[in-house]
Amino acid sequence: MRVRSFWVCVVTILGAVASASGQDGPVASINQAGDFLDLIHHDQVMKDYLPLHRTVGARYFSAGVGLEERAASYPPFPLKIIFTAGGKPFLSGVTVTIQPVKGGPPLVIPREAVEGPWLFVDLSPGVYDLTATDGGDAQRLKGIVVEAGKQKVVYMRWTRDHGVAAPLPAE
Repeated sequence: MRVRSFWVCVVTILGAVASASGQDGPVASINQAGDFLDLIHHDQVMKDYLPLHRTVGARYFSAGVGLEERAASYPPFPLKIIFTAGGKPFLSGVTVTIQPVKGGPPLVIPREAVEGPWLFVDLSPGVYDLTATDGGDAQRLKGIVVEAGKQKVVYMRWTRDHGVAAPLPAE
């Protein structure tokens, strides 16, 4: 996580310079080994930037940390899930289960792999039910249709942020 935090700072600084000069934002692309996404900005590549995970025949990655990541262009994975909580625009550390409606093994994404508020999933076309859990509180979306050549964006919102303790009642 320290290495990622360092690169988030470096890339954010580069993004501020690029914004001031009016140049386009960064582009994320899958590296040759297929295990990371490189963030390319001003012809500079931030190596091993975003881990690309694989499980049950699907690939996925998490992003959206910092201004630079939110301004980047990403590979066109068919499903993008955005997590929010307590009125905050960002939430990470969410466990996600994606179940094909027609049966088959579920895709389970552990909370450690969701380091940012965006989760991109490379799914086959079909209909899926999603469950995301934050602090024991689950959100569910049923019948999410994933089509070939299109990106489906869904939001999973919690009214309460489980990362912040609730205020004590006044005595």
